[in-house]
Amino acid sequence: MDWSRIKTIFILTFLVLDIYLVYQFMNTRDAAQYEIPREAPLEEKLKNDDISYGELPEAKNKEQYLSVRAKVFTTEETEKVKGQSISLGDGTSIEAKLEKPLKLTSKFQPAELSAFIKANIFAGEQYKFWSKNDEAGTITYYQEYDNKTFYYNSNAKLTFYFNEDLEVTSYKQTYLEIIDELSDAEDLLPPLRALETLYKKGLLKPKSKITDIELGYSTLVSLTSSHVVTPTWRVEVNGKENLFVHAFEGRVIPLTDGENITTE
Repeated sequence: MDWSRIKTIFILTFLVLDIYLVYQFMNTRDAAQYEIPREAPLEEKLKNDDISYGELPEAKNKEQYLSVRAKVFTTEETEKVKGQSISLGDGTSIEAKLEKPLKLTSKFQPAELSAFIKANIFAGEQYKFWSKNDEAGTITYYQEYDNKTFYYNSNAKLTFYFNEDLEVTSYKQTYLEIIDELSDAEDLLPPLRALETLYKKGLLKPKSKITDIELGYSTLVSLTSSHVVTPTWRVEVNGKENLFVHAFEGRVIPLTDGENITTE
């Protein structure tokens, strides 16, 4: 038996096998590269889940943190107001009782209080309607700065109280003073990215409708004499649920009246 010849045949056979395996590996790797599924754009994902939204708001490319503080009201600022019995409490709030109640309609519209707010409320033009709570008998407004609302901020709030006869009998007001714009302007998260954050967190359910998106402020740091507020996207879902996203960092911020906590 010619072992030298047999050995040569084995070597050639293994060489051909190695070449074949390398060829197969290269083909498989190239195919895998082409077959890696491309992640669908957010717009397509929302469409597939039947999540709809209208025209997205235009906003500045950059915004800043704000330093604010609760205003201390003075008697000089309120003594000119007529038809009201006013108490300043600790000075950071106005509590007023109306001598003549304001009658509301059964289908309340914010315009019903517009004239009163403009004529009788300190810096009334800076407050925006937020909600009406029939069970609590309250109508709530929040202060704005640069057309951006201070969301759920108890120091920037105007609350009217009405009775069973739909008569506004009193109100309470607080107001934020702007101390300074902090740090350099930072890149603002586009509203579509805010929707992406909520979608990835599972907070936008299938068949949801985004009914409003706007930029406002939420409290980031609360100090003894001042607060730091940050630009925040508010996303209204189905006309009733509000979701909030940090407009710089893209974090979801669960807000409640008088309290907010930033989470990952």
